[in-house]
Amino acid sequence: MHTIAVLALDQVIPFDLSTPIEVFTRTRLPDGRPGYQLRVCAERPEIDAGAFTLRAPWGLEGLKGADTIIVPGTSAPATPLAPAVRDALRAAAEDGTRIASICSGTFPLAATGLLDGLRATTHWIAADLLAAAHPDIEVDPDVLYVDNGQLLTSAGAAAGLDLCLHMIRRDYGSAVAADAARLSVMPLEREGGQAQFIVQNYVPTPQGSTFEPLLLWLQENLGSDLTLADIAAHAGTSTRTLIRRFREQTGTTPLQWLHRARIRQAQHLLETTRHSVERIGAQVGFGSPTAFRDRFKKTTGVSPYTYRRTFS
Repeated sequence: MHTIAVLALDQVIPFDLSTPIEVFTRTRLPDGRPGYQLRVCAERPEIDAGAFTLRAPWGLEGLKGADTIIVPGTSAPATPLAPAVRDALRAAAEDGTRIASICSGTFPLAATGLLDGLRATTHWIAADLLAAAHPDIEVDPDVLYVDNGQLLTSAGAAAGLDLCLHMIRRDYGSAVAADAARLSVMPLEREGGQAQFIVQNYVPTPQGSTFEPLLLWLQENLGSDLTLADIAAHAGTSTRTLIRRFREQTGTTPLQWLHRARIRQAQHLLETTRHSVERIGAQVGFGSPTAFRDRFKKTTGVSPYTYRRTFS
């Protein structure tokens, strides 16, 4: 039987901790046998889980011999990793153990150095922090999970469930995974990725910036057919100077800023109105419904129709 060790660190997020416990303990093989046995492990007997204190039945020795180790997220991802935990995870990796993280659990896994040179994900709100703290990791904030074979990472909250179902499918096939998905009232594969949950805010500019009036004008004219030349003319500068100064002050280009602002406005309209997708595309400045759908899906990972079903 496949043994899974769930490693509870201080400030563990209860939802992230319970997800693998619930999913894997309910997984049954076609003959009715359980597919997994679970161990909840911790460095110390008692772990602070925020609203309550957790008593783990296993210490770090419970990681030894496990087929899979799962590291749930914590509410304090920047906390330094205890040397004993780091060494235990590295030793498990050297033994070939599969290691997966849920949400901000990517941070302690990254602190071991095991993710260096690999692609990984975490909750989108913490993706920039992960990238800054671990520049050797290719952080992808748009996906629900990343499977590197032995090492897997997932995005926030419910994405841990997506990852667990994915691992069940790897271990026992689609039929067993589909049954586990039905018990969890989840699709085996969700459409789109984490990008659909990211608020597509335009890039902020410090108050008093020379471009603040220009950005306000752009925000007020999202529905207009604006070219780079139009924006430069309104700013009273050449297009070359506009691009250079715009990037210096916002970190992006005028057209990229405009596209992001248009998609955010489209998200708001999809969430709050019954306007047709075609009308919304025109309202936010896209010349054709096709161009709007393509840009929206490229940015969020799902179509406008799917986004509306999810969030309206």
